[in-house]
Amino acid sequence: METKFIARFVVKGRMNFALLGIAMTTITLHDKPVQIPDPLMRADGTKVPSAEHWHQEQRLKTLEQFRTHVYGRAPLGKPADLKFETQVTPNMMEGKATRKLVKISYSGPGGAGAINLILFVPNNKKPAPCFVLINNRGADLIDATRENKSPFWPAEQMIERGYAAAAFLNADLDADKFDNFRDGVHGLFDEPNKPRAADAWGTIAAWAWGASRVMDYLETDADIDKNRVALVGHSRGGKTALWAGAEDERFALVISNESGSTGAALSRGKVGEHVADINKNFPHWFNGNYKKYNGREAELPVDQHQLLALIAPRLLYVASASEDLWADPEAEFKSAVAATPVYELFGFKGVSGELPPIEKPIHEGAIGYHVRQGKHGLNEYDWTQFMNFADKHWKAK
Repeated sequence: METKFIARFVVKGRMNFALLGIAMTTITLHDKPVQIPDPLMRADGTKVPSAEHWHQEQRLKTLEQFRTHVYGRAPLGKPADLKFETQVTPNMMEGKATRKLVKISYSGPGGAGAINLILFVPNNKKPAPCFVLINNRGADLIDATRENKSPFWPAEQMIERGYAAAAFLNADLDADKFDNFRDGVHGLFDEPNKPRAADAWGTIAAWAWGASRVMDYLETDADIDKNRVALVGHSRGGKTALWAGAEDERFALVISNESGSTGAALSRGKVGEHVADINKNFPHWFNGNYKKYNGREAELPVDQHQLLALIAPRLLYVASASEDLWADPEAEFKSAVAATPVYELFGFKGVSGELPPIEKPIHEGAIGYHVRQGKHGLNEYDWTQFMNFADKHWKAK
């Protein structure tokens, strides 16, 4: 990749990267050259000299760019009145697991709210590493009774392999619909009768905030290894997992499954869903500023490889499906490639080269990747690869 500062004319309403001090680097995507921001170039034109400088300086500046232009900023972190109520059932899954139903509750000026966490812990391995799923689909897919078993959340397989299995519904935080941010956690914590700021948190950020509250609980549970918690999301849940992992460094592994536009996939040069599509169909997901970039991806001061880089040096996994052209597997993979220099700054291997063959996973470095045969979805093949990757890096077998 070749890095250079791009000089641009000042055009009304458009970003001037030269004036902003943003260095661009060139990659090849869909056989075309595409310019994306260089994650390791600072505003003064010098390269980030060390991992320490990245973490203390460049990472924070990049995080602020994403808050300002894309996801928005949450008005609070951990609520002062956060509390946990737990119901325990010791002999689930033929005696192999203990089930915990945890009500994570909080309140704000607009009232009270709660996340209902489902957690299965293996009885023969404690404290156990844990996979947390952000469920953006129906409640039946994470059935706490286990009468309904879905490949979307194969809890039994996780228990068999020595992992705790946790899941919560994103709708517990905020309904997936545009309602001018009146319900859910926005209604609880946003200042009433005050116009929303252009960088106020959207629904993706609200769901991510909820994932951090789940982590608040897991830190208190002696049956969970709090240093080995993986956050998993599919599609819009994958976008959420990445943003939560960027904001909250307690997640040791962040997994994005087919998150596509404004998830793992690069915005510049992408095919399928573009920024204008996602803002039109889901106007509540991101902040108000993001709509300025409809059809103008090249003017974004950041791109999604920088979001992936915010996970460094923690473990990261990006997964695609061969027929999911709307998400664009190549743009997802090349985003991971473009995030790799930040991982290398920490002394870790990432990914490189071109999109790998179908179902030939890459697990060697701190960034994992696979492209599965088939359509948009989350199934047992994906979960098997996630656990294989965690086994390799956490030695959890």
